[in-house]
Amino acid sequence: MLKRLFDICLSSVGLIGSSPLWLIFSLAIKLEDRGTVFYQQQRVGKQGRVFWTIKFRSMVPDAERHTGIVWASEDDPRVTRVGRIFRATAMDELPQLWNIFKGDMSFVGPRAERPELVEQFAQKIKNYHHRFFVTPGLTGLAQVYGSYDTPPCQKLRYDLLYIKKQSFLLDLKLILVSFWITFKGKWEHRGRKW
Repeated sequence: MLKRLFDICLSSVGLIGSSPLWLIFSLAIKLEDRGTVFYQQQRVGKQGRVFWTIKFRSMVPDAERHTGIVWASEDDPRVTRVGRIFRATAMDELPQLWNIFKGDMSFVGPRAERPELVEQFAQKIKNYHHRFFVTPGLTGLAQVYGSYDTPPCQKLRYDLLYIKKQSFLLDLKLILVSFWITFKGKWEHRGRKW
């Protein structure tokens, strides 16, 4: 209950406080290529429930049209100039405050993956479904201590460790570290972020 109350309060403050940024970011995206401002994806949440998440678009329109689902690589040519700034600071994730407010996500927890990737990982990685015992998060152990291209089996170890050790104090620590990584602009860094 405390975690949910914290999520509602902090996401409310975040949504109101960041509203001027939404306008600035939307204008920046439109000025660069006139494409859509937001990018929607289906993600798998607690108990395997699928929900829609929204991000500021950081890649060229229809980035996966010719490739299908592909994880972004370092210096990915599909990422726009504005998108590089968004991804380094995780500002593309800002609209997910709405998902946190609604209860689809929490501030801290395992990263919510796309259904196609979940199906693929669940077939290959033992106990992968255990990460769905908790609400997915905007940040977490895997996001802070791993890198974007950390193998899924290693990310699962972080997720299971979080599920085992989760506490309000651990959540606060991970949120503060995440703010620091955002301030340094190191979310896309492939090595140690902080």
